[in-house]
Amino acid sequence: MYLHLEVAASLLYRSEYKSLSMDSSTIFVVFLLLLPRLCASAGDKIELGEQLLPGQTRASDGDAFVLGFFSPSNSTPARQYIGIWYNIPDRTVVWVANRETPAITNQSSSSSSFAPRLALTNDSNLVLSDADGRVLWTTNVTGAAARSTSPPVAELLNNGNLTLRSNGATLWQSFDHPTDTFIPEMKVQLNKRTRHGARIVSWKDAGDPSPGSFSYGMDPDTYLQLVMWNRSRPYWRTTAWTGYMTSGQLLNAATGTAIYLDVVDTEQEIYMKLRVSDGASPTRYVVTSSGKFQLLNWDRNSSEWFTFNSFPTHQCSTYGYCGPYGCCDFTAGAVSTCKCLDGFEPASGEEWSAGRFSGGCRRKETLPCSGGGGGHDFLALPRMKVPDKFLMLVENMTFDECAARCARNCSCEAYAHANLRSSSAQGDIGRCLVWAGELLDMVMIGQTPWGRAAEMLYLRVPAGFTGRRSRRNVVKIVLPVLASALMFTCIFFVCFCKFRENRRRKESQKRLVPGSGNTPNELLEENPTQDLEFPSIRFGDIVAATDNFSKSFLVGRGGFGKVYKGTLENGQEVAIKRLSKDSDQGVEEFKNEAILIAKLQHRNLVRLLGCCTEGSEKLLIYEYLANKGLDAILFDGARKPLLDWPTRFGIIKGVARGLLYLHQDSRLTVIHRDLKASNILLDAEMRPKIADFGMAKIFGENQQNANTKRVVGTYGYIAPEYSTEGSFSVKSDVYSFGVLLMEIVSGIRISSTDIMEFPSLIVYAWSLWKEGKTKNLVDSSIVESCSLDEVLLCIHVGLLCVEDNPNSRPLMSSVVSILENGSTAFLAMPNQPAYFARTRSEMDKMTDENSRNTMTVTVLQGR
Repeated sequence: MYLHLEVAASLLYRSEYKSLSMDSSTIFVVFLLLLPRLCASAGDKIELGEQLLPGQTRASDGDAFVLGFFSPSNSTPARQYIGIWYNIPDRTVVWVANRETPAITNQSSSSSSFAPRLALTNDSNLVLSDADGRVLWTTNVTGAAARSTSPPVAELLNNGNLTLRSNGATLWQSFDHPTDTFIPEMKVQLNKRTRHGARIVSWKDAGDPSPGSFSYGMDPDTYLQLVMWNRSRPYWRTTAWTGYMTSGQLLNAATGTAIYLDVVDTEQEIYMKLRVSDGASPTRYVVTSSGKFQLLNWDRNSSEWFTFNSFPTHQCSTYGYCGPYGCCDFTAGAVSTCKCLDGFEPASGEEWSAGRFSGGCRRKETLPCSGGGGGHDFLALPRMKVPDKFLMLVENMTFDECAARCARNCSCEAYAHANLRSSSAQGDIGRCLVWAGELLDMVMIGQTPWGRAAEMLYLRVPAGFTGRRSRRNVVKIVLPVLASALMFTCIFFVCFCKFRENRRRKESQKRLVPGSGNTPNELLEENPTQDLEFPSIRFGDIVAATDNFSKSFLVGRGGFGKVYKGTLENGQEVAIKRLSKDSDQGVEEFKNEAILIAKLQHRNLVRLLGCCTEGSEKLLIYEYLANKGLDAILFDGARKPLLDWPTRFGIIKGVARGLLYLHQDSRLTVIHRDLKASNILLDAEMRPKIADFGMAKIFGENQQNANTKRVVGTYGYIAPEYSTEGSFSVKSDVYSFGVLLMEIVSGIRISSTDIMEFPSLIVYAWSLWKEGKTKNLVDSSIVESCSLDEVLLCIHVGLLCVEDNPNSRPLMSSVVSILENGSTAFLAMPNQPAYFARTRSEMDKMTDENSRNTMTVTVLQGR
């Protein structure tokens, strides 16, 4: 083949320089001689003796990557580099061979004799030389590997790795010599003995691939964290490794692209490896010339790269920006800024006021040295990115041993402990970190997307500091409370007389129809301070509106009793909820629902119009919703086609907005505790409204959770911590929402026992997710109308909502934001859910419209 090329070149040379004429037969001969060489350029290998010239390429076997000469977009065309790039419309180079020594092409000549070339030589090396034969770059394989007995071959693999092999052994590979990009299957590693590891180094600028100022790799001093350097100075660093073997993140719901970072720790080395889900679109990390470490994913629909992460995220998160003992506050809802740790103050108040934080902070009081521990305490600082410059002690220390080692040493400023669940055979290792000098480069992580890597930092403080801190906090709380109480007392006395004068007038204005029934306040004889703002309706008017509660007016039933449709004298259609005498829900639940609904106003909550409490009768009158409960349509094979995907997605978002209002935006913090399909009512436009607040609970302003011995709700929708421990919070409703979301997507009841071999809908959904078959969960009746990216997004959110650990479930504010914006950039990967093992008798107790809102606690079994 090489001889054919030389003959062809000779013919062309004589034609060009000796002005020989060429007839058609000669041209045809030249073409035949060149044909084998042209065909070879389409392969994925370079054989011994072959050359790669400008304009020629090698594509990997699966066409994902291309090897060849290129000129950077902003450079002169004469500068040529050997590189590997993604085979996509926007050529994106991921590796450069001769980044420091470009080949200069003679633009005045079109002859291959004046062009640079890449060749595989007899000494088993890839060699790039210029037109004059000067070596610009080589793989530099030496020793026994270079003296291989079989011919070497260079091959571009479909993962973007250029390999040089002989006798089945890899002599050299580009993955061991990265440039500015980290792609799947590539490792960022560090040899523990030599403390050496390859770094990825930025381009100088967009038009110059030579090494720039910024580099990224394993920290050789600690090997537990990765650092980005600006030349030799740290510029940004990750959190310290806490022992996780894999962390994951969904990048693109439409394509199912998920990215995983695997950490492997052996006796010889530690490395991080990038991995993506099957069929993922091109994904890469890159260190930019401007000092950003970015995660990008290729969108095949729009043919452009999207940036999902970019670090550092804020100026104060750059290395050491807040100075010694200063901390960048990244907690949820806070503006990212520098703060001093508890017990510290700015070293220079003037500089901090001017926005200059490099001077850091200093202790407010001197820390006495007492090796026995009598002169100090340790203050726990949760959810921290621990400081840099730590010393790792013996790797098998327990927490108590780690704390004691720091306590005995006066120079120990802080400590942190974690179990490194290594992927090697070393087993569990107790990692103890201590700090003997200034604490530098700390971040309060809070509920950020990378908050799972946060740690508890134990800071040495003077003895008694924690107690004084608690007392100060009590004073800060008590004084405002007392002042507020005094102010409200004064306001109460001022307004009391006016309230009494206007009370009758307000009540008469609120009546829908004239009547002599009991007023709503008579419901609250035990709690007269409640303020209800809805009218009373006479029982006689309700009897007339329902034709004496005729069966033809019956539209539903539940644990409370029956629901009737009625028409008031003014022509308004209403739904009338009548408390049954033998109902499990009594007066307390009736009061609860009346009070709550009267105080809550939202378009996704059912609206209460009035009540009636004459004699033993207790009734609530609601707006009438033509399409009744969601379950009546969703689980009816004949009617479910009415719910196409846009309608279902609108229902999901509407319920989410309603829950967000209950949990956060209303004047009360309300936990519904019985969210399910039958308690989601649909109006004529299929807009959802949350109903049935008989089991709801109100939380105080600072209350996070509560406990009860009476667990209420409906099987399948109840969160594990509530069913087993009686503990409930807003995250209990989030769990129920996750179950409801999966029902809406799949059209399958949570109580269904016919989900192939799976014990529940949640386990079925998780299994499909894990196997990459998530779209199989979608209801067959909406396959044609659904948007796959929206459906996959909903399933992902649903799996996060049904996490076994309530702290891992998102808040409804996050859920609404994700659903409204379609954002998947910071979505965590869901964990395997737990499920309830139920007996047949327990399953028989489960009902839909006839739910009695009680349950028996069952055994929770993980699977």
